[in-house]
Amino acid sequence: MNARIIHLLRHGPPARTGLLLGHLDEPPLVAECPVMLNRVVHVPVRQIVSSDLRRTGLQAAHLAESLNVPLSRDPRWRELFFGTWEGLAPEAIDESALARFWDDPDANPPPRGERWSQLCQRVREGLAGLENKSLVVTHAGAMRAAVSVLTGQDHRAVWALDLPYRALLSLRIWPGKPLAGQIIGLETGYRE
Repeated sequence: MNARIIHLLRHGPPARTGLLLGHLDEPPLVAECPVMLNRVVHVPVRQIVSSDLRRTGLQAAHLAESLNVPLSRDPRWRELFFGTWEGLAPEAIDESALARFWDDPDANPPPRGERWSQLCQRVREGLAGLENKSLVVTHAGAMRAAVSVLTGQDHRAVWALDLPYRALLSLRIWPGKPLAGQIIGLETGYRE
């Protein structure tokens, strides 16, 4: 059995940026759809999977139609659930509580929110079901969780990855259990 190649695409900017959106169903900027298509037009894609939130779903539907491939929605590809922090700017959260979360997101999840390990488990299950040449339109947290699951890097290492809106992360997933893989490409669009 050969390795599978998958691509994870972070959605374009939502209507409001700079907030902890998590599962908050913030609408996307519709004008992003052509920009997103330009980001993946060179990528061989057999299917598109999307988080079930609007900020990914609309863009994924446009991509699937433009590339003439099937689309499915999967809530396992949602962002980390920030609980009572949903919709808040980081500056509006108690600084020490936020620092504890960044230091150890399993021991200090957001109030009524999701632990890092729960996000990783959801994404692990999502990764296991992907076919070769799948494109997943998702969120930065889910992308980082995928890297953590496949490479064994902890949250500090994967949170160091800069994944701006529209970042395209390509991964090779090796056959077998547990899942293992490597990063084979990262396009952020960043130019200095």
